Amino acid sequence: MKIKTHKTAVVIIPPENLWQPIQEIRRQHDRHFRRWMPHITMIYPFRPREDFDELANQFYPACEHFPPFQISFSLINQFQHPGGNFTLWLSPEPKEPIIALQTALFDLVPDCNDVSRFKSGFTPHLSLGQVKGKSAMLKFRDMLQSDWKLLSF
Repeated sequence: MKIKTHKTAVVIIPPENLWQPIQEIRRQHDRHFRRWMPHITMIYPFRPREDFDELANQFYPACEHFPPFQISFSLINQFQHPGGNFTLWLSPEPKEPIIALQTALFDLVPDCNDVSRFKSGFTPHLSLGQVKGKSAMLKFRDMLQSDWKLLSF
């Protein structure tokens, strides 16, 4: 039986030269700021590091069929959680190539399906932070959106 761990993940990481505006928000509002760099989670939890060489040999052929694609962040969206809690996140566009890539990789590690188990399925996103209460979320989201400058990579 393969082992999953919450210490690793398969993610898309924006180039570091784009981190500054994302990290300014996350530093104040994201409880996971110190644990993770800005990223779009593809597969989590994943496998232990000692499995990476074997997995790279499986992932490489799956990935080589994907042409390069551009990702842009222009819209801020939200997930609602129980208890009136919300997560604000950047919506990557276009999302279709990200979903297709995630599906191809997930097919290689089908037991690592935690991010696909949500009612809405896999939703590509880059988390910015958490907020409690709908009115606080709407105010914060609208403020972030009005100041947000398009990021692409």
